[in-house]
Amino acid sequence: MSNMRNRVSILDKPLSKSRSEVHISVFGLLFSEIVQYCQNRVYTIPELQTKLSELGFHVGQRVLDLLFVREKNYKRETKLLNILLFVKSTVWKTLFGKEADKLEQANDDDKTYYLIEKDPLVTKFISVPKDRGSLNCASFVAGIIEAILIGCNFPAKVTAHWYKGTTFMMKFEESVIARDKSRKWSHCCQRWSSRVHASS
Repeated sequence: MSNMRNRVSILDKPLSKSRSEVHISVFGLLFSEIVQYCQNRVYTIPELQTKLSELGFHVGQRVLDLLFVREKNYKRETKLLNILLFVKSTVWKTLFGKEADKLEQANDDDKTYYLIEKDPLVTKFISVPKDRGSLNCASFVAGIIEAILIGCNFPAKVTAHWYKGTTFMMKFEESVIARDKSRKWSHCCQRWSSRVHASS
């Protein structure tokens, strides 16, 4: 009887407490059920990937709320590079216990960045039939990333692709790039102005 009284409900546990890990087999079972749930409600691979992305988006919104609560000294990011590094490190560690493998910028498009994960956890438990070879269930994670970027005021479209393992392509809106360039230009002007004043 005393054991029952000492048990703490999950709703009573503080959000700021260090994260607990879910066993990989439990996650695998849960995610495979999510994929089956989505598969039973669509007809094509693009529809399935969109459905997974939409579910991931809802998860991403809640992950962002949780990170804001846990990160006591968190300051709202205003620089594009900083938010990308936030996703690569803090977000990835929260979700998967490690940093993402690589972050790259597209050579021919300043609006596009790539987050590369060689062996994403979400694709380990899904056996894709030969007739659905283009299906990438990491679209679920793409939805999480998209929600976090939009929630941090860096609107972008995020999609998952089979390249170097799995590559998450983040295509930002023009307004994000223009804002980032404007901040860099303003910072350069301030530095130049301070140097002029110092030398005079």
